[in-house]
Amino acid sequence: MNWLLVFIAGVMEVAWASGLKHADSFGDWAITTALIVVSFMLLIRSYRTIPIAAAYTVFVGIGTVGTYAVGILLGEPYSMKQLFFVLILLAGVVGMKIFTQKNDKKMEGEQE
Repeated sequence: MNWLLVFIAGVMEVAWASGLKHADSFGDWAITTALIVVSFMLLIRSYRTIPIAAAYTVFVGIGTVGTYAVGILLGEPYSMKQLFFVLILLAGVVGMKIFTQKNDKKMEGEQE
């Protein structure tokens, strides 16, 4: 369940990071700010059972690869060399996810 939170937070990061370039009104900035807050709240919640380093690495990886892909879709320039290194980054993110074990211990003071 907490990996799902990391994934959703990462997708939200793609939205707010991509939106930063186009935010030019109070409403745009309000939506961008709300996305930032919610994405980090989801990420922090995932830390209950996922080690911080793994969760944050996957979160940032999703954000990086996703934002790069959105940029390409919106017409920003790219090269095959960049794509190669983005694939290496993606492989590292997938590796972090696959080889990270959940910590099933409850945090101090947390209720069931």
